[in-house]
Parts: sequence; structure tokens; C-alpha cells
Amino acid sequence: MSDAMGGPALFIGGDTTFVLLVRPELDPSDAGVRAAAEQAGVSAEEFAGPGNVWALVLDDDFECDGGFELPGLRDAEVDDFAERLQAALGAGGPFTVEAGAVLRLDARPEGEGYVFTAHATPPEPEGAPTVSLQTGTIPRATLLTDLEDFRRSLA
Repeated sequence: MSDAMGGPALFIGGDTTFVLLVRPELDPSDAGVRAAAEQAGVSAEEFAGPGNVWALVLDDDFECDGGFELPGLRDAEVDDFAERLQAALGAGGPFTVEAGAVLRLDARPEGEGYVFTAHATPPEPEGAPTVSLQTGTIPRATLLTDLEDFRRSLA
């Protein structure tokens, strides 16, 4: 259904180890969405939902089940996080950027890029364990471009 998904998304990582902050927007008229809705026994509109709920997904070689919704998270808060991440990357050196109690990114330079250690704590259930993963080296220039594109998609 990836062709049916839209909405802003910030992807940090590689093919199998990544952090994804996304606000999916499903198109109820898309054939894949209609098929999935039928399989779920709901209307395509109900399946697509309002398209305003952010989700955080962490995946490490397809072994971590670290995905969860972030109800109540506003675009302005996501933009603030992206802006702080962008500024830290621009300054160089190691840094930590947090998105409330849910996500912390520890970054260290490696060559022309950065390696991130992500720590995510699901908001529910209370006391859920923190999921952590480490990305491979991601080119700094790529990250800065992706952040700029992401922030534009929020506007």
C-alpha cells in the first residue's frame, strides 16, 4: 500500500535499520486501500482515517517491533524537533536531540556522516520499555537535504 500513502515522513537510517517519523495519509479511492479496508471489514474512508496521527517506527534488521502512534502530536512540535536536529547537524560534532519523552537521538560524527543511536519510549502502556537501535553512517549532506524537504512538507 505504499503507493497509497502520502503525508510528511522523516526517514533516518538505511534499508534495514532506521527511524521513521511519519504522518500517513491514505487515499480511500486507492485500490490498495479499498482492498485492505474490505479485508478489515470497514469502509475505505474509515480505514484511511483522518490522516493526522503521527507515528514513530524503529526497525533494526526487521527484528524490532518499535512502531507506535503518537496521538496529540502536532505538526509544530515535529517541525521544532526537525529544526533542532537540522541545527545540530549544521553545527557539527556529537549531539543529542529529544522529542519529549518519546524519542531521543544521540548522534556522533563518523567520516562525512553521522551514526545515530535512537531511543524510543512508547507513550502507552505506561512503563513500556524503551526500544533502542543504532543506524549505520548516514551522509550529513543527505540528512540536511532530507530535513529541509521534510520541513517544507510540513508547511
